[in-house]
Amino acid sequence: MNTPNQLFIDGEFVDALAGGTVAVHDPHDGSKLTDIAEGRGEDIDRAVAAARKAATDWAATPAADRGRLLLRLADAIEASGDELALLETRDTGHPIRDTTRLDVPRTAATFRYFGGIADKYQGSVVPVERGFLNYVQRKPVGVAGSIVPWNFPLMFTSWKLGPALAAGNTAVMKPSELTPLSTLRLAELIAEVGIPPGVVNIVPGYGDTAGQHLAEHPDVDKISFTGSTQVGRGVVHASAGNLKRVQLELGGKGANIVFADADIDQAVQGSAFAIFHNQGQACIAGSRLLLHESIADEFREKFLALAASIRVGDPKDPGTEMGPLTSSLHQQRVLEWVDTARTEGCQILLGGTVPDEAPAAGCYVAPTVVAAATGTRVTLEEVFGPFVTVGTFTTDDDALTQANATQYGLGAGLWTTDLARAHRFSDQLRAGMVWVNSYKRVNPGSPFGGVGGSGYGREMGFEAMHEYTEAQSIWINTERLPPWYPRDQA
Repeated sequence: MNTPNQLFIDGEFVDALAGGTVAVHDPHDGSKLTDIAEGRGEDIDRAVAAARKAATDWAATPAADRGRLLLRLADAIEASGDELALLETRDTGHPIRDTTRLDVPRTAATFRYFGGIADKYQGSVVPVERGFLNYVQRKPVGVAGSIVPWNFPLMFTSWKLGPALAAGNTAVMKPSELTPLSTLRLAELIAEVGIPPGVVNIVPGYGDTAGQHLAEHPDVDKISFTGSTQVGRGVVHASAGNLKRVQLELGGKGANIVFADADIDQAVQGSAFAIFHNQGQACIAGSRLLLHESIADEFREKFLALAASIRVGDPKDPGTEMGPLTSSLHQQRVLEWVDTARTEGCQILLGGTVPDEAPAAGCYVAPTVVAAATGTRVTLEEVFGPFVTVGTFTTDDDALTQANATQYGLGAGLWTTDLARAHRFSDQLRAGMVWVNSYKRVNPGSPFGGVGGSGYGREMGFEAMHEYTEAQSIWINTERLPPWYPRDQA
């Protein structure tokens, strides 16, 4: 593949200092796509030094100028859309119809949103006592480190770079060693549109070397991590050395609740998208279906029929609806969860196997539906695959208790035609995002993030700009001697 395979540091593509490489494979058939440079601690040091050197000038760059560069980047992404979509598909296994219609457009939209917000993000004036003017300005954090996962690498790169750059920070990014190709291609576009050297640095590598070093680095002012809850806890510990700011977007176990008055056909379609889009490899996936007992049989029958009809195959085929998982290791983990379900006495209603027609070296798992009671491991822990549990409830209180019976609090959905219930129930769900009669909707202006085991902080929207800035409060004495000033200190 004719894509960059080196580290991107200080505006240039360079080899890793130790000379190591990582093989990147196509999850459809196991074929090798390319070898990329393996960044390690010494390469992170180089990248952080470049970001620190560029930080003062980039922060001083007028916000409107920073915004214009991000708008140019959005245009460049759209102009290279077909190339980026195919690259993402081959690297991740995400079907081409989705990378074309969702991933690339959302990436461009995110950079465009933050390009537009760059010169509109304002401070404030605080009404204080007579004799003083107090105003608050938002200042960039400094050097922002980001660790990006393998499930939506292009899109998540924009979620982190967009607000970081708009707010005046420089960035060091570590994409996953499994799926670095779209991020490295984006680095080429970053250089082409004129973003100065050192403002963005990209160092692919393993989490326990490059990622750990980035999280620990004393000259990194903020670390933003998207990934598993277990690794997120490690990031928090690693960041403690210089008390850097930490933002975590972690796991999820989204409850997807269908009430008796729901439009069943709409709920079936939406629930299939909620779990099987991107092979279920999404932290916000609707992986726990909770059905009112009065409609459970009808819903289950229609849902199973739809799941069985999903076209699984080569993600480069425009007709494919579900491709392979991103790696053979992850494929094995998901299949192990099927074994766990059986051990717990759960019933496998559909799937749980590798499709017969899948290439021998492909990373496929068929759409899997499991009847499971709340409290079993498969309803409490994140599987991160095309694996959905199905249970029932009797009352709204029962549904709420089951929905909130997990450490996670990222996304949740509910299907109902009762507007009062929709508002009431949404308010009671322990989740950072709730979708009503839909699922997995995202927008650059809408905050994205969770609570509890799903982390803290928010991607996107004005909240993301807060994450990448510090509030500085400035007091100006406007009177030579305020009337309340102590006389003995005059």
